[in-house]
Amino acid sequence: QMARAFRQRVLSETGLAISVGVARTKFLAKIASQVSKPDGLVIVEPDKELDFLHPLPVRLMWGVGPATHAKLARYGIETIGDLAAVEASNLTKRLGPAVAGHLSALAWSRDPRPVVTHHRAKSVGAQSAVGRRAIDHELIAKTLHDLADRVGSRLRKKDRGGRTISTRIRFGDMTAISRASTLPSAVSSTAVIYHTAATLVAAGLADHPDETEISLLGVSVSKLSKGAALQPELPLSLGDPLRPGDPRGIEVRALDAAMDDLRDRFGKTAVGHAAVMLDKSRRSVPDEFRELAQKNES
Repeated sequence: QMARAFRQRVLSETGLAISVGVARTKFLAKIASQVSKPDGLVIVEPDKELDFLHPLPVRLMWGVGPATHAKLARYGIETIGDLAAVEASNLTKRLGPAVAGHLSALAWSRDPRPVVTHHRAKSVGAQSAVGRRAIDHELIAKTLHDLADRVGSRLRKKDRGGRTISTRIRFGDMTAISRASTLPSAVSSTAVIYHTAATLVAAGLADHPDETEISLLGVSVSKLSKGAALQPELPLSLGDPLRPGDPRGIEVRALDAAMDDLRDRFGKTAVGHAAVMLDKSRRSVPDEFRELAQKNES
């Protein structure tokens, strides 16, 4: 009843259809939600867990990415049941003790992780699905500008900065890669986040020259600290906006603060970066729904 009510409330308030999985463990509930996509409800009873789990493809498991999936396929392991049937010692030889132990436990529906309903966020991120689109550098730049702006404004609102910037690229075939870079000091500047993310995405695409389509881009900032102090730097550069303590970087920080103030007073569409504001084709989630998702980040 709770799951049905949840699905109906989301549909009535946002117009979005969602899938829900209900099970005894977090892992199994996640698998059930995947099976019920795009618009369904799957409930796995405790005495039916293995009957439900073992016929499913092993690629659905948490921790089985493209590389591990390919390795398992070489050994003839296609379903979760196939994986469960492999002796622990053989699985350890093939995957190593850590991965083997993790996957073997999940294959037998053993997941001791508790459900934690309140926690402090370890990162702030955003992602945007673009559909299956040919790799277009203008599209990538516009999308990254939007994501950096969303992430940066949320960091500044919470008076936080982060040192590690990560990006995620999902290709047209639904495989995904990630890249990350750790900076010398914590940042919350939209410009720094964007330029760092753009560099990471360019490197990721260069590493996969055979990919021709993308379907999603994501940007996140982690290694957060409260009230990141701004340390002025010696004038060793001729105005570098990517260095927070450089005179140009301080100006960019002031610009971000001014934009944040205007948005607080006149709404989030009152002012923004031209690459984002002038792109009439972009589809954006309404701010009120984004704010609902941000409540757990404080």
